[in-house]
Amino acid sequence: MLKLFSAFRKNKIWDFNGGIHPPEMKTQSNGTPLRQVPLAQRFVIPLKQHIGAEGELCVSVGDKVLRGQPLTRGRGKMLPVHAPTSGTVTAIAPHSTAHPSALAELSVIIDADGEDCWIPRDGWADYRSRRREELIERIHQFGVAGLGGAGFPTGVKLQGGGDKIETLIINAAECEPYITADDRLMQDCAAQVVEGIRILAHILQPREILIGIEDNKPQAISMLRAVLADSHDISLRVIPTKYPSGGAKQLTYILTGKQVPHGGRSSDIGVLMQNVGTAYAVKRAVIDGEPITERVVTLTGEAIARPGNVWARLGTPVRHLLNDAGFCPSADQMVIMGGPLMGFTLPWLDVPVVKITNCLLAPSANELGEPQEEQSCIRCSACADACPADLLPQQLYWFSKGQQHDKATTHNIADCIECGACAWVCPSNIPLVQYFRQEKAEIAAIRQEEKRAAEAKARFEARQARLEREKAARLERHKSAAVQPAAKDKDAIAAALARVKEKQAQATQPIVIKAGERPDNSAIIAAREARKAQARAKQAELQQTNDAATVADPRKTAVEAAIAR
Repeated sequence: MLKLFSAFRKNKIWDFNGGIHPPEMKTQSNGTPLRQVPLAQRFVIPLKQHIGAEGELCVSVGDKVLRGQPLTRGRGKMLPVHAPTSGTVTAIAPHSTAHPSALAELSVIIDADGEDCWIPRDGWADYRSRRREELIERIHQFGVAGLGGAGFPTGVKLQGGGDKIETLIINAAECEPYITADDRLMQDCAAQVVEGIRILAHILQPREILIGIEDNKPQAISMLRAVLADSHDISLRVIPTKYPSGGAKQLTYILTGKQVPHGGRSSDIGVLMQNVGTAYAVKRAVIDGEPITERVVTLTGEAIARPGNVWARLGTPVRHLLNDAGFCPSADQMVIMGGPLMGFTLPWLDVPVVKITNCLLAPSANELGEPQEEQSCIRCSACADACPADLLPQQLYWFSKGQQHDKATTHNIADCIECGACAWVCPSNIPLVQYFRQEKAEIAAIRQEEKRAAEAKARFEARQARLEREKAARLERHKSAAVQPAAKDKDAIAAALARVKEKQAQATQPIVIKAGERPDNSAIIAAREARKAQARAKQAELQQTNDAATVADPRKTAVEAAIAR
């Protein structure tokens, strides 16, 4: 009975609150195999394609580079980027990137030579003989980041997990409509994905390994089951289709029943999650010796003649990918990077593909419907019912609109995963996620300003304390100098006092004259005679000088002669 209960619990799944069931729209792109895209003529590689600071440049304009060659150095949490093909570095300058406002970021621009030559590749087929630290460092230096979300450096994430990870979860849910990149990757490269999972498991040594996949991917499920037929250490869990079951906190709860604490991380409860694409990139980095230079991107939407999934080199302009897929834009055509719920509209199409680009959606004019005018909130609470994070979106909306940052923080706006479920169900067509993103950005700016102010205050107080210490030290030195003379002054004063005392002693010493004896004044008389002789000599010298002056002046002599006559 106990074994039966344990087996039941082993395969048990939980359900999170909220969620929605939008049209999936996945059949447009998941039915055709992965294909390669012809190389673009020019590649734009932003230095920052992950969470964290950009790396330090290690190439210069005019350098010849090979595919896989590092363009930046990865130190600490800085993740390096690599050349997607062989060619020449023609510029290092700011360039518009994948951002809602096309913000310019420092990028390396490479003109391809068409050879597509790799660097020498050194694979570690015997990775099990390598130390954990070696594997993590290799994954980091080969530029592997989370390919399913924000792009957190995988090596840093593995290092932070340490020895406390009990459950390794592989996120294969891919719950957002239209996106099928992970689905197609599992169908075409299931064995490589599983090999990457085994490398992650070798590093973390978890107690259990779970793959969470939605039941709307039957072909991918079949391929994984075939690869895992003889494996007993990896468990494949098929979960009901519901958006956003692919969220990190939501999938963790679905598979384990554990909730990530507010303000905490999944590692706090012994869970670490990686994406399917990340596991595949780990396999290529460790076993094949290939840095991440490409990823799977879904090209879909009714404005694309040949939808599907392609291997897109990082740095490839979006326009190049769309044109290769038969892009037929309309007059007011929009292109969304990401899905319809969490993606954003690109302001122009010359931005490059980066590590977190999983989908390019080009809908027709009628596919997503006409944009509706925003109306007033009617307090229907539909958004609260749909929120998978158990928040109160209507309250957060009012706080965000009213600039009430403290109240928004108190109501846990930081826990919002920006899934868009609240905006999807809103009958007033309020773009709630846009309000929440702006509010979180403003709160972050305020916190950053407060941090800078606190640091400036600390620096000012430290400077004032240092100046006060220096002032006190100067006053102490002056007091010491006034009270205690210097050593040489003491010696001079002592010598002067000694001379005075000696003279006083000589002056007060009595002169003793014996009876019948005359005093000996010869020394005094001799000194007096010497002074007289010295005075006479000086007088004679002065007289000679005057006589010589008189002789030397003829006019004076003539005058004296005339007077004499």
